[in-house]
Amino acid sequence: MNVTLLAALAILILLALAVYAGYLLLQLKKQKELQLQQQRLAIAKRNANIFDSVNTLCMAGIQGQCDLSEISIRVYCIMDYVQGDARVDFDAEYPAIAELYHIVKDMARGDGRTQLSKKDRMQQNLTRHKAESRLNDAIVAELKQLQQQVQPLNDQIAITQL
Repeated sequence: MNVTLLAALAILILLALAVYAGYLLLQLKKQKELQLQQQRLAIAKRNANIFDSVNTLCMAGIQGQCDLSEISIRVYCIMDYVQGDARVDFDAEYPAIAELYHIVKDMARGDGRTQLSKKDRMQQNLTRHKAESRLNDAIVAELKQLQQQVQPLNDQIAITQL
């Protein structure tokens, strides 16, 4: 009888430990799902901020408020930070913007530009202006297309407490 009581007690303890282990596994699964959901939300919020900036840059480029070379540098670089399914292969989808970016990306800007000799600065200006004038219509069309693409993605993300 003593052995039967000890065996029953051991089975009861093992059963309680199994139930507790199952409970912990369920909690772990819920925690991982919550982390994944929060990660998706963070990516969506970040992408929405990026798309808002890209939308503004596209408007500035379409309206001629900024040089197309500067727009191409900014848009190409900022879209590189988009994550998830909304990521864009710029070289394939927007070849004119990508081409202008690759032409002007290594040119001096800001203080580096003032350090250049007048001849080098004029040479860079000539190269940049030729590329901008040659690609102007295509880039404006691509900026309109990009603006249409990011506008629906730039929706407000509801933040909910979980």
